[in-house]
Amino acid sequence: MQNFFDDETERRKWQNPEEILAEIGLKQGFIFIDVGCNDGFFAIPAARIAGEKGKVYGIDIDRQAIDSLAEKAGKEGLKNLYVTVGEAEEIVLCEGCADIVFFGIDLHDFRDPARVLMNAKRMLKPGGMLVDLDWKKEPMPLGPPLRIRFSEEKAAKLIEPQGFKVETVKKSGLYHYLIIAKI
Repeated sequence: MQNFFDDETERRKWQNPEEILAEIGLKQGFIFIDVGCNDGFFAIPAARIAGEKGKVYGIDIDRQAIDSLAEKAGKEGLKNLYVTVGEAEEIVLCEGCADIVFFGIDLHDFRDPARVLMNAKRMLKPGGMLVDLDWKKEPMPLGPPLRIRFSEEKAAKLIEPQGFKVETVKKSGLYHYLIIAKI
């Protein structure tokens, strides 16, 4: 199976990060944390949207992906994007600082999703928003194996016990769903 992250141009045919970020309400001046950011498919456009008064933090376990993201941000002159290499289970970048903590098609990948969600809650401001964009649990030509994907119901059942209230669950494009939750 083709790696769906290898070619951003191909990926943009089935997923538009700017549209998704607008849909979740990212605005200029926001603090946005992209957990499992890879090489910045969402973090780069988020930094553009958040602007000079906002901040975007990217966390990923893959040093090469983080280096690539830092290089892209540098080429674009994005001085509001900060990157961290490490496990999301072990990282809390701040206490109560973020407007949005975002999981871009990766919640199913973490060793301990409940702990990652607890860390997300710690990083959110009161009234902040957790966003889980993930693969539908149905056969399709792209994405990870079906056996490791979370259904919308399973994802919501992981999110709610960590102190979140799921506000919306909806379809996002052909292959994904979007869950928005608040503390």
